[in-house]
Amino acid sequence: VLDLAGNELAGANVELLDTVGRAYGFDLTEVGLRIGRDAGRTRLARANVTAAPFSTASFDIVTSFDVLYSLDEADERAALSEMYRLLKPGGFVIVNVAAMHVLRGDHSVLSREIRRYSRDDLRARIERAGFVIERLTYTHATLFVPLAIARRLQRRRGLRSESEAGAEIAVPPEPFNAILTAVMRLE
Repeated sequence: VLDLAGNELAGANVELLDTVGRAYGFDLTEVGLRIGRDAGRTRLARANVTAAPFSTASFDIVTSFDVLYSLDEADERAALSEMYRLLKPGGFVIVNVAAMHVLRGDHSVLSREIRRYSRDDLRARIERAGFVIERLTYTHATLFVPLAIARRLQRRRGLRSESEAGAEIAVPPEPFNAILTAVMRLE
């Protein structure tokens, strides 16, 4: 399993993916690697999603969580091509991206989002890279209405700066967090 989702939690997905196989990951920054390694994650490399330091057809599963939407068009195409190169024949790619422009909000600033995708747009980009899509779906659909309202209010007041938008990634207080967790598990 290879996780192409380098971020400030470097290797957190690798830890989770280790439950289904030997997982590897990478991060673009030395800081990200240090954070991951300080947390005890060892199978991490410093690399870019457009040029992974692994052999062709090395992985049964390749994942990309919340990366593609922050890349310019050329890098997004290169990242998808790289994912295709790394995947063994018959393997699976799992991609998570920001969807629906109506959900753009403060979190978009934190993630340095360049674009949001419609189903048709994402399908076209992934198929152009050579993949055959078996399932394409929205996640967090049960929270769509409250998220759409919250994001609309954020856009109306003006999106916060990156330094002010930290609440977007904070864990909500209990019991609210337990309720949201239960809703996500049902989905």
